[in-house]
Amino acid sequence: MTEDERDIPTENGEETMPLTAIYAQLNSSDLSESAAWFTVLFGRPPDARPMDGLLEWHHGSTAGMQLFEDAAKAGSGTMTLIVERLDDDIARLAAAGLAVGASQQADQARIVRLQDPDGNRVVLAEPRSRVPDNAAAKC
Repeated sequence: MTEDERDIPTENGEETMPLTAIYAQLNSSDLSESAAWFTVLFGRPPDARPMDGLLEWHHGSTAGMQLFEDAAKAGSGTMTLIVERLDDDIARLAAAGLAVGASQQADQARIVRLQDPDGNRVVLAEPRSRVPDNAAAKC
C-alpha cells in the first residue's frame, strides 16, 4: 500500500487502517492432532512455530493461518479459504482421508464445508467467476 492509499478517507471521512498482512486464527484442544489435520489440508507442515502452543502456515507474504492450543475456545471458529480449483481440492482431501461433504452453490461461490478435529468449520470456496460451467451440475 502506498502512502497516498493510506490517506484515502472512507465514505464517512475517516481514514482506513493500513494492513500489511492478515492471519486467520483457530483454536485447538490438541495441537499435535490438529497440526496433522491442517498439514493434510494445506498439503504441507507448518511454516513457523513462533511460540509455545502456536503454529503458523504462511500463504504468500500477506496472509496466513495460526493454530493456537486453547482447549476452552477450541471448536467454535470458522475460516474460509478461497481456492482456485475446488474439485481438485475435494479429491485430494478425500484421498488423504479427510471427511469432505458435498459441494454447494452459494450466491457468489461454490463451497464445501469441512470440520477440523475440534469441530472448527473450514469452508473452501471457489468464486463463481472461476467455477467451470459444468461444475454446477456436480453440486
